[in-house]
Amino acid sequence: MSTVLITGGASGLGAAVASAVMADGGQAIVLDKASPTTHVTDFLPVDLSDSAAAEAATVEAAQRHGGLDAVVTAAGIDSCGTLSDVSTADWERVIQVNLLGTVAVVRAALPYLEQSSGRVVTVASTLGLRALPEATAYCASKFGIVGFTRALAAETAGKVGVTLLVPGGMQTHFFDGRDEKYKPADMSELNPPENVAATVLFALSQPAGCEIRELVTCASGEPSWP
Repeated sequence: MSTVLITGGASGLGAAVASAVMADGGQAIVLDKASPTTHVTDFLPVDLSDSAAAEAATVEAAQRHGGLDAVVTAAGIDSCGTLSDVSTADWERVIQVNLLGTVAVVRAALPYLEQSSGRVVTVASTLGLRALPEATAYCASKFGIVGFTRALAAETAGKVGVTLLVPGGMQTHFFDGRDEKYKPADMSELNPPENVAATVLFALSQPAGCEIRELVTCASGEPSWP
């Protein structure tokens, strides 16, 4: 592992992955709207809901650093509520950031990853396998990532390594600003993002020809799994 592009690397799981990559001697390049609060190799500000901007930032990052060895798509947002209560703009932004932003970055990175025989780790969710009420946008986006990643793995087999990461809830700011009914009952029971970041590095560190195709990682008492 050398040069790793991380979406959503300014906070939460993305920041934990960036820190883990740096600690392992790699280069962590972050794409995010917000600036990272910890040291990273490079940061390119971008709104991942804009596919063209996401693709352009990915190409710029690759060209700045002479290519890419891995991409981790950790950026994610949510908009809780019934389908009739969530505005069209908010609902569609979840799809744009979580699903279309993932696709845009991976699409732009593929030529560089094929050159380096690199790897992709997409971040879905346990709610990409199990649907809950009042989470239609998030479930739609994460179910989409599951399907996208499985198809991508088949399409790039032998050229690019592809791992689908399915994390449960984590101790991050992801839940900030929500109504209490949409927050975990006890944040301390969720997984620290550093634990999940370690599984990302495990997937990225596999020898050539070995693939971790799908990886579920969650706290032992995770209520959304199985």
